[in-house]
Amino acid sequence: MSKGITVDSKIKSEIVTKIRDDGMTVTEASNKYGIGRTAIYTWLRDGVVNTSTSLILENNKLKKENEQLYNLLSRATVELKRSKK
Repeated sequence: MSKGITVDSKIKSEIVTKIRDDGMTVTEASNKYGIGRTAIYTWLRDGVVNTSTSLILENNKLKKENEQLYNLLSRATVELKRSKK
C-alpha cells in the first residue's frame, strides 16, 4: 500500500494476530497484504505500549506475582523440612 492510505482496523488486527499468535513473519505479512514492514512494526509496537491494558504493565505484574509465589513456595518447603525433623 502506498503511503498515507488508511488500513482498516480489522485488517490491522488480523495481521497483528497472525504475527503474534500464528507465527507469521512481518515480511510474510507485508508481502501477503501489500503493507510496508515499517507500518506493521509500528502496529506491533503500538499494541504493546498504547493499549488500555498495557502488555508491558501486565508483564511486570505477572513477574511480581511469580516472585511472590516463589517466596511462598520457599517458605512452605522450609516449613515442610522442619516438620519432618
